Amino acid sequence: MRPQNLDEYIGQEHLVGEGAVLRRSIEAGNIPSMILWGPPGVGKTTLALIIANSVNREFFTLSATDSGVKDVRAVIERASTAFQPPILFIDEIHRFNKSQQDSLLSAVEKGLIILIGATTENPSFEVISPLLSRCQVFILKSLTEENLLLLLENAKQKLEQHSGKTIELTETEALLRISGGDARKLLNAFNIVFDFLKENNDIIKINNELVLEIVQQNLVMYDKSGEMHYDIISAFIKSMRGSDPNAAVYWLARMIEAGEDPKFIARRMLIFASEDIGNANPNALLIANECFQAINVIGMPEGRIILSQTAIFLACSTKSNSAYLAIDEAIAIVRKTGNLPVPLHLRNAPTKFMKNIGYGKDYKYAHNYDDNFAELEFLPEEISNTKFYNPGKNSREEDQRRFLKQRWKDKYDY
Repeated sequence: MRPQNLDEYIGQEHLVGEGAVLRRSIEAGNIPSMILWGPPGVGKTTLALIIANSVNREFFTLSATDSGVKDVRAVIERASTAFQPPILFIDEIHRFNKSQQDSLLSAVEKGLIILIGATTENPSFEVISPLLSRCQVFILKSLTEENLLLLLENAKQKLEQHSGKTIELTETEALLRISGGDARKLLNAFNIVFDFLKENNDIIKINNELVLEIVQQNLVMYDKSGEMHYDIISAFIKSMRGSDPNAAVYWLARMIEAGEDPKFIARRMLIFASEDIGNANPNALLIANECFQAINVIGMPEGRIILSQTAIFLACSTKSNSAYLAIDEAIAIVRKTGNLPVPLHLRNAPTKFMKNIGYGKDYKYAHNYDDNFAELEFLPEEISNTKFYNPGKNSREEDQRRFLKQRWKDKYDY
């Protein structure tokens, strides 16, 4: 079912559609080293294979989960005698540590290999700067419903041709829901249903009810490669948000036992500490950050204890999403109103001319006033009095609400 060329490839039109940047490079045979960054099941591996086929290059593939420096050096040694630089595809490159990534640097810089790395994690955090600077980063987007339906139709036709059976796909909602936008999960689930029904039927009728019944019975069959990665982390985050330390530790254990990258778990807790706890307990962010740093120093298996302590602390902490809502509200206003001018009294006046035309005029230096506060307008005139931060209903933020009410009276309606 895997596409063999760009014309068969579904999705990522911004990269490989007619006239798109990556397609032009492929068609010209000018392939740079690159990082393909995107969610699971959107076609990163398939795109790497198509690139290799399109430019007729030798293709090596390594998985960062079970390869090391020795494997990388073996590929580079073979590449050094090749007529043209081969393509080295590294899946889950974010799992390579610094020394493993360092082993790639010289070969990439000298052009001995063309590196294609695939990652579901932000390469800015997971790929070392010297290597990242030598690669172009291409962002792959989640597949649309239209993309997924087209994938299903192509798979249906290929299965019919291969098996001689007729497939009547009367409903697709269950398959799409199971996939979660992951093409691999979609095709695996479809294949499971087909295999289950094909023995005694020349005409295979597939509907939502059958899909749910069959796939639930065979869940492990299409999940054995860890494709519930995002389902488990979602359950983990929601358990902490719901203040259930028992469930949080259970889902944490599931991730640890599955071999999940502990830095990924720690990073998600770091985000959670700000997004879901925020100013209700500022210490949460400090502790989550210390957890992330400690994981980098200590590693596993001892790191599991630090992850557990942090997850329990976050689950038991008072919750607030006010900081998260505030920045999203402010960004929405910025996008709506554009670049509003900074009020003159807030502008810096480093030159006499700027001072003469009003820069910094009437600015009040807060520390010169009682309680280190002077009433002043800090927003552009067009959005004056707009409130972005609405303190949550918890003791710490109620104190902040009272503080703001005392300072601003009725201006922001605190």
